[in-house]
Formats: sequence, C-alpha cells, structure tokens
Amino acid sequence: MPESPPPRLDEIDALLLDLLQHDAGRTLHDLGEQVGLSPSAVQRRIARYREHGLIARQVAVLDPHRFGPTVLATVLVTLVRESFEHHRAFAERMRSEPQVQQCYRVAGPWDYVVVLAARSMRDCSRLGDRLLKADDNIQRYETLVVFDTIKSGLALPLPARSQDGRPPARGRPDE
Repeated sequence: MPESPPPRLDEIDALLLDLLQHDAGRTLHDLGEQVGLSPSAVQRRIARYREHGLIARQVAVLDPHRFGPTVLATVLVTLVRESFEHHRAFAERMRSEPQVQQCYRVAGPWDYVVVLAARSMRDCSRLGDRLLKADDNIQRYETLVVFDTIKSGLALPLPARSQDGRPPARGRPDE
C-alpha cells in the first residue's frame, strides 16, 4: 500500500513541531502560549501529527555522561555480499542490539555507519567483535572512538523562517 502524503502544514504547525522537537515535555498551555492557540487546539494538532506519522515517538534523552563512564564510537562498515537478504539481516541485527544507538545505510565506499554506546573501551571492543568481526559477510569495518560530543540532536529542519523568526504560511490555518 503506498504511503499517504504528509498533511499540509501551516505556519503554526511548523512552529509547534519545531517546539516539540526541542522539548516534547512542554505543557499544552506553554505550547499554546508560544503558538497562539488554546491548549485544546494544540492537543488536537498533536493528535493529528501522531495520526499522520509526523511524530513517530516521544522519548527522554539521557545525558550519557551523567551515568558514569560511557564510550561512544562510530563504526564504518562494508559488506562482502549485498543482496536484499544480506542487507535485511544486517539491519535486523543492528535494530535488535540495544547498544547500537543509530545505524544508517549510506552511499559511497562504506555501506553503513553505526553509532555504538558502551560502558568501557573493553565493552566496546567486545561489542564490535560480537556484532561485526563474527559476521562473515562483513568485508571490513573501521571504528572511530568519540572523544567529545560537540553536538547531538535529532531535530529535522522545518520550513524556512521569515525575518521575524516565524515559518511561512503553507497550508490551512484552521485553528
């Protein structure tokens, strides 16, 4: 079944989604004050975003350094064989491993970029061995240990904002 097109967004939608991306824990009242809507109107819009799949999920983002030592590593991976089944198997193994924070299939000399979180360098090495070295379909991988997190985020760019900082109107101002 083809994916339905995303709903048209007006300037309030763009602003509200931007606010939610940066702090989904804000109250409906606070969000409403920021976008000029009542809390119930904000709640209806958020329900619509969920219904249309614009909001995939809400999570708490933890500071990894507040829980003791944490090693973050980015791993570049190249497969030997690249059939649909080989890619599916690799992706499923990455999805099922809690220490894999992110995994992207990419273009270029590498097939995947994987971000790992481990409790120590030794744990990171064992994780790499288990996930990658033990797989006979991995041609090569390179691990880059993260020394310092400069920026970390998941916020997507939304429609460009005008001089006054508000996004342009694009759709139906229904509320």
